[in-house]
Amino acid sequence: MEYFLQQSINGLTLGAIYGLIAIGYTMVYGIIGMINFAHGEIYMIGAFIAVISFTVLGLFGITWVPLAVLIALVMAMVFTSVYGWIIERVAYRPLRGSFRLAALISAIGMSIFLQNYVQLVQGARVKPVQPIIQGSVSLMERADGFTVSLSYLQMIIILLTLVLMIAFWQLIMQTALGRAQRACEQDKVMAGLLGINVDRTISLTFVLGAALAGVAGVMTTMYYGVVDFYIGFLAGIKAFTAAVLGGIGSLPGAMLGGLLIGLIEAYWSAYFTIEYKDVAAFSILVLVLIFRPSGLFGRPEIEKV
Repeated sequence: MEYFLQQSINGLTLGAIYGLIAIGYTMVYGIIGMINFAHGEIYMIGAFIAVISFTVLGLFGITWVPLAVLIALVMAMVFTSVYGWIIERVAYRPLRGSFRLAALISAIGMSIFLQNYVQLVQGARVKPVQPIIQGSVSLMERADGFTVSLSYLQMIIILLTLVLMIAFWQLIMQTALGRAQRACEQDKVMAGLLGINVDRTISLTFVLGAALAGVAGVMTTMYYGVVDFYIGFLAGIKAFTAAVLGGIGSLPGAMLGGLLIGLIEAYWSAYFTIEYKDVAAFSILVLVLIFRPSGLFGRPEIEKV
């Protein structure tokens, strides 16, 4: 029971990170009906920006942890937002009126370009980071000495994810930008006729999704302590799996899908062979696509004729 509880905590932490990345996928798909396969690389760039930020702050003697983490988060969100805006302008907007395969190929090309760009700029070696937030709370202890603990960093990751999820839900449901996004999701042409700036709305959607991926990158850097130029590919595929599992186009579904993928990986790693934890996660995607293609919270797409 204690081991199961510990793995549940680890799985929820990992799932929260996947959920943040998955929201970017589902927001973009909800409006333009396309998958941004370069989104995982935005998350990877956010992780590298966190490494650079912590290194520079250390050189300037800024060692107060709350301030250092806040600065790293802000820097990651700013830079990843810029990258998200560039991706929309370069890889998507020129091809918006073309057939869908063109934009898909463009996004994959952008993903490969960003991987190699970061590899050239930062090098191919793993970048380590010293532990930023240490300490934990012991929840229970077994007779043999095994302790169930919840680290302060895990608390921050889960709580920050919850706060961001609520904030984005309020943004979508209560603000003018959210109403514009929902209008573009239903009919971009009619939204434009009603005075909504469709291009700006789509660009802001990419920017917001990229900012969330940047936050996830910072959290990953602090949680694992190492980053490399290839982490975005696998994390991006898993976040896409989470978005499909929850119902692509649904923000709560993306977060729920991320939590489920994180828990599946944690339980599989604990009770089965850890080398096949990715197989377990992707097997869930296959099963969902076979038995419930629209996902847990998704709605079947109705094509207008």
